[in-house]
Amino acid sequence: MFDTHAHLNATQFEEDREEVIQRALDEGVTHIVVVGFDRETIKGAMQLAEQYDFIYACVGWHPVDAIDMTDEDLDWIEELAAHPKVVALGEMGLDYHWDKSPADVQKEVFRRQIRLAKKVKLPIVIHNREATQDVVDILKEEEAHEVGGIMHCYSGSIEVARQCMEMNFYISFGGPVTFKNAKKVKEVAAEIPLDRLLIETDCPYLSPHPLRGKRNEPSYVKYVAETLSELKDLPLEDIIEKTSDNAFRIFNMNR
Repeated sequence: MFDTHAHLNATQFEEDREEVIQRALDEGVTHIVVVGFDRETIKGAMQLAEQYDFIYACVGWHPVDAIDMTDEDLDWIEELAAHPKVVALGEMGLDYHWDKSPADVQKEVFRRQIRLAKKVKLPIVIHNREATQDVVDILKEEEAHEVGGIMHCYSGSIEVARQCMEMNFYISFGGPVTFKNAKKVKEVAAEIPLDRLLIETDCPYLSPHPLRGKRNEPSYVKYVAETLSELKDLPLEDIIEKTSDNAFRIFNMNR
């Protein structure tokens, strides 16, 4: 299994990170992308990617913290993009739920990161919270289809998913698709073509059923794969193989 979005660099794993990583391996997780989205978490993602063969890094600037990003930070991200273990830029996007960073600042930081991704030829990982139309508009205006990427922890409509897939994006599902009351997310997941489907944990957040309320970790990505297997009426092995193939393709990695 390939966990395409994890935050093993989070403080929640400080006391038992090695054990968490070992549990993931024991459960059949073969690759993990750790996401850094500000100065501290980017450093943590890079350290883990350099320490473990099967861990890779995604580096970028989170929209909630867009107001803190400096020109030097963007230059640093550009430098890191040349590192062999950096496979994507992000997570980037828009988040209108929290009001720390004004919308206009978020949009500008988002656009600058898309332009950087096109310059360094890396895919992008999109964070979208309560900002769907603006996210889609910016992806179109900045011609993000040139690099493509991932709609991380997708919870939107099938119509928007189709627009994103037309722009060379993959649709990734995490813990919420396993929730018993997540009717809409389940319906959308069932509609996503197999060749555009990804799985993730977004750990330590969004633990899947039946572990809601507990700290999430990469080994739990199996619950997401199992749910997609049920929704697609396909063997679990097929879901694991296809989502892994898709991850290798979008991250431009060799198996």
